Amino acid sequence: MNSVQNPAYQSAMEARFAIAARHSRMVRALRVAVPAAVFLAMAGVVGISIFNPFRMLLPKLPIDMGNLVVSGTKITMESPHMSGYTTDKRPYEVWAKTATQDVTDPDHLDLKTLRAKLLMEDQSTVTLDALTGLFDTKEQTLDLHKDIFLQTSTGYEANLTQAFVDMAKGIVTSDEHVDVKLTNGTLTADRLRITGGGEVVRFEGNVVMNLDKLPSESPTDPSASAAPAPDPAPAHPGKTKSATAKSGNPK
Repeated sequence: MNSVQNPAYQSAMEARFAIAARHSRMVRALRVAVPAAVFLAMAGVVGISIFNPFRMLLPKLPIDMGNLVVSGTKITMESPHMSGYTTDKRPYEVWAKTATQDVTDPDHLDLKTLRAKLLMEDQSTVTLDALTGLFDTKEQTLDLHKDIFLQTSTGYEANLTQAFVDMAKGIVTSDEHVDVKLTNGTLTADRLRITGGGEVVRFEGNVVMNLDKLPSESPTDPSASAAPAPDPAPAHPGKTKSATAKSGNPK
C-alpha cells in the first residue's frame, strides 16, 4: 500500500509546531524578564531608602516626615515637621497632620491641621494654628485659612479666618475680620498688620476696643495737693512777668 500524506494531518502538525515554538519563546523570555523585574524592584526600594528623592523636592527646608502615600503625581506625608530661619537668623517651625505635594509643583505644600511658630524681634514668640494652609517653600510664606488662632507669648490672642505669614520677614497680615483678646480687654478690626519682626502691630478698619477697667489714679497726697500761693503782683503793671514765659517749653 502506498503511503499517502493527508493534507489535513499536515496542517494540524504545523499548527502544533507553531504553538510549541511560541510557548518556547515565551518561556525563554520569562526566564530573563522575571529575574530582571525582581532585580529592578529591589534596586528601586534600595534607591528610595538611600537617596529619598522625595526629600529633594524641598531643597531649602529641613523636613522630617512620617509615612508617604503616593497617588498619581501627588505625595502625601504624615506628620511633617519643617524648620528654617528668617532673613535676620530668627528660627521658625511648622508642624502639620498631613502635607500633600504635587511633583509637578515642588514649591508648594498643602497642609492640614497645622501649627506655625515664629520668634519675633523682641524675642517673644507668635504661634498660629489653622485647619488648612499653603506653604510656599521657595518664598517661605504661609497662606492660612479656616479657624485660625494666633497667640503670643506676651499674652495676646486673636481669632481670624484668613492670614498670610511671611516667615522670612516676620510679617503677619490679615485682610479679614479679626477678634483680639488683650490683657485687659478686647479689640475688633477689619484688618491686622504685624510688621518689623513684631515691633509694630496695626489694626485697621472699624477698630473697636473695650477695656475691662481704666488704670486707677494714684491717691493724692493732701500735703502735696496744696499749691504754694503765687507772689503778690507788683504794683506797677509794666514790670509784670508773663505767666507762660517759664512754661513755654514744657518737658
